[in-house]
Amino acid sequence: MATRPGPLTEWPWQRLGNFKYVVMAPVVVHGARRVAGGGWGDIDLAFALILPSLLLRYWFHRALHHHFLYSRYHSHHHSSIVTEPITSVIHPFAEHMVYYFLFAIPMLTTVYMGNASVLGFVLYIAYIDFMNNMGHCNFELVPKWVFQLFPPLKYLMYTPSFHSLHHTQFRTNYSLFMPFYDYIYNTMDKSSDQLYQSSLRGTEETPDLVHLTHMTDLQSAYHLRIGFASIASKPSNRSMWYMWTLWPLAWLSMVFAWVYGSSAFVVERIKLKKLTMQTWAIPRYNFQYGLNWERESINDLIEKAILDADARGVKVLSLGLLNQAKQLNGGGELFRQKYPKLRVRLVDGSGLATAVVLKSIPHDAKQVFLQAGPSKIACATASALCEKGVKVIMNPKKEYDMLKSQIADSRASYLKNSSNHMPQIWLVDSIDDKEQKMAPQGTIFIPISQFPIKKIRKDCTYLSTPAMKIPETMQNIHACENWLPRKVMSAWRIAGILHALEGWTMHECGDAMMDAEKAWSAAISHGFVPLTKA
Repeated sequence: MATRPGPLTEWPWQRLGNFKYVVMAPVVVHGARRVAGGGWGDIDLAFALILPSLLLRYWFHRALHHHFLYSRYHSHHHSSIVTEPITSVIHPFAEHMVYYFLFAIPMLTTVYMGNASVLGFVLYIAYIDFMNNMGHCNFELVPKWVFQLFPPLKYLMYTPSFHSLHHTQFRTNYSLFMPFYDYIYNTMDKSSDQLYQSSLRGTEETPDLVHLTHMTDLQSAYHLRIGFASIASKPSNRSMWYMWTLWPLAWLSMVFAWVYGSSAFVVERIKLKKLTMQTWAIPRYNFQYGLNWERESINDLIEKAILDADARGVKVLSLGLLNQAKQLNGGGELFRQKYPKLRVRLVDGSGLATAVVLKSIPHDAKQVFLQAGPSKIACATASALCEKGVKVIMNPKKEYDMLKSQIADSRASYLKNSSNHMPQIWLVDSIDDKEQKMAPQGTIFIPISQFPIKKIRKDCTYLSTPAMKIPETMQNIHACENWLPRKVMSAWRIAGILHALEGWTMHECGDAMMDAEKAWSAAISHGFVPLTKA
């Protein structure tokens, strides 16, 4: 033994003692079986070299932390104390060469034995790259239930928090990908488990505002901020040519969300002035909101999100898309009545949405055609137009009768039922192709719902769903909101922001509605800008 032992003075497995026989036992048994079945030439050396190659990687990494090699090579990699995925490949040339050789041992062995597989190579390299990047991503993403389901995995797969300790403590957690040898050689950092637990808990941020949305179609998950950045930065109705290849994954993600999605999840964090906002998504899709037997479970998810926001001290929660559907929960009124002491304000945004629709109608309009049911926005829009002396024509008579009953008698004379006279301004909630073809040439279609109209007429103009451009001071807007262009928000979402900025204390849900002009003035004063034609 040297007087001052250095790295690799001892044989690497010397400290294993008799445990080395346990490590090698599976290799021996497997080799004996292969020899008995097919002779010595059929031994799978790649299998036999897995553990030894891991051992070589461990000791090479540990050797790099000797002051001689560390100062000359490895200190370059450790200049990143707060790591990023790219840190995983920041090494001096000499280190890269050694790592390439070590990682290539299993592949070269299969080539030598004549049983190499292209698929095996691809999966092996993908595994190495994934684990290497994951270990340096600097946030914990391995769920606790994985280790609870299979406890031995703790020794076979490291976590980002495990490797982050190596970059802060330097002399612990040397293992690459598998902490196996850190446990054997007692180089495991004692705070590894504690850091893993605390990293999973994270630091709870309490936003001022939460916008509660949900997925729309199967591929909408990719358009969330946590999906693909290149896809999320474009409106969801502008699909890329390669999106069809993701359909199997999209379908599986929908099934997974349906089965295991038990609560809303955060998809976006943005700021405006001193206001902090988060977007939460209910793990359900459009078609599920139309299933009668799913309504109760969806309402339970919405209720859980509302109570969670209330418990955390959120000031305002705006209900987006079908989360405010009247047939689902009465536009949020169900929760307000069930929990009369709610501190968080529920907002459906109908006041501002009505204002945006009214501002989209040309000032010189004398009459409009309203193709919508008796919704809050339809009723408020029709009432405001009638008050201005603008004729509102409706068809069929059923919708006309339902809406007329909700409009004051003094204004009802401007509400007409006709199937013969069709103005060139159409306010539509939902409309099919046949109904669109009935519109005269040059018609302006103005949506009054959150969902866009299918554009089938080239001789007509289609405006955007009620929305406005956001202020330049709004931060962290990296994704489009569904089908809207970049840096454009729906009126329903903006309404929640205005409630928080203005400190309004009323619930805007059920039959309650914010004054449209008041909401519009607040939006303009806070820097929101009206949209031009879509």
